[in-house]
Amino acid sequence: MGHGVSCARTGDEHDFFRAAQLGDLDALAALLAADGSLARRVTLYDRLSPLHIAAANGHLEALSMFLDRGAQPDAVDRHKQTPLMLAAMHGKIGCVLKLLQAGANILMFDSVHARTCLHHAAYYGHVDCLDAILCAAQTTSVADSWGFARFVNVRDDHGATPLHLAARQGRPECLQVLLENGAIVSALTGSYGFPGSTSLHLAARRGSLDCIRKLLAWGADRLQRDSAGRIPFSVALKRKHGACAALLNPTSAEPMVWPSPLKFISELDPEAKALLEAALMEVNREREKKILKDTKYAMSSPSHYDDNIDDDAFSEVSDTELCCICFDQACTIEVQDCGHQMCAPCTLALCCHHKPNPTTLSLPSPACPFCRGGISRLVVAQSRTDGDLDKPASPQLAPRRSRRSHNLSDGSSSSFKGLSSAISKIARGSSRMAGGDSGEMDKPEHDP
Repeated sequence: MGHGVSCARTGDEHDFFRAAQLGDLDALAALLAADGSLARRVTLYDRLSPLHIAAANGHLEALSMFLDRGAQPDAVDRHKQTPLMLAAMHGKIGCVLKLLQAGANILMFDSVHARTCLHHAAYYGHVDCLDAILCAAQTTSVADSWGFARFVNVRDDHGATPLHLAARQGRPECLQVLLENGAIVSALTGSYGFPGSTSLHLAARRGSLDCIRKLLAWGADRLQRDSAGRIPFSVALKRKHGACAALLNPTSAEPMVWPSPLKFISELDPEAKALLEAALMEVNREREKKILKDTKYAMSSPSHYDDNIDDDAFSEVSDTELCCICFDQACTIEVQDCGHQMCAPCTLALCCHHKPNPTTLSLPSPACPFCRGGISRLVVAQSRTDGDLDKPASPQLAPRRSRRSHNLSDGSSSSFKGLSSAISKIARGSSRMAGGDSGEMDKPEHDP
């Protein structure tokens, strides 16, 4: 637990803490029946309360009993750590939920590194606890007093945000949750890691391919320098993380970027979001294969994409209608409010053709390529029956035709040449090349 359990000051207190450690409800009930104030007045010499012990050990019933008897959910030990912090450290989600329900303060900082419960959940990789704390932050006074975005990006006394800690510890699932909730991917640390590091620097230092994939797909800048002038590529090289360095090399093709700053993306229904995320992973997986091909790292970096992608969502083409941009895959995404439809890869290319600025998040929302109307929302396209084939759901949908027979000079499709060209380039894994000599960026590292 990280807390030494000292002897209590009286026999009853000793028995009480022993029962709390073991989660012995019968013994606790008997002791509380004899002295109902034990739960709220007794602490160990290092200021551990029964609530701390129950939270760290995951004894939910004992925790509930203490709270019912008046124990304070925000009691602090000698490190100013609360029961909620200990529950988040140890991944005791039941205790986390119970403490949040009891009104535990999520804005308290410990005295070790001035970290909150959110920092601790991210550091130790407990995604369910992270989710619960973020959900509480949206529904409590945090949103009014601090603002939700400020809480997600709260810093410890070394200038590290929860995203920095998750990247340094190699926690890709926590990265995903934090990024989806507004964590700033380009934020710099203070003295944590190496001064001026981004989450990408820290993931490179850790050698976590999964974290690097996540951060790059959310717009992390491979050319951002820390205070010593090093880019993440240089950090990965120095640490001998070859596969990571290959992906971070500025001369390698950039990954496609999830358009998180665009407002309509946050309004996606879950099925549409899953289709677009799968398309993003598929494109980036193909690019990664090209980057790592014929290198000794190709077999050392198995991709998690393979297990999570439903190939039917991409490769199985409808017998009735094709995307009129690429003429290769079935329409799976529908634009609201105009009703036009595209396949998921083409929709993704439309949204991600220009990389969002992670600092300003000022990228304008894209327009529908068919009617140039604004996109208010993206939803999964509804399947149509054979009886509906003579009545396309949107003007651009036509009976299936081969790519070769399609006349690109047709007025209805000539306006898509530029987008089709861009998508073809994406499919081939091409990308703009970063300028500059990478050798100049590999400066000496002086780690503390």
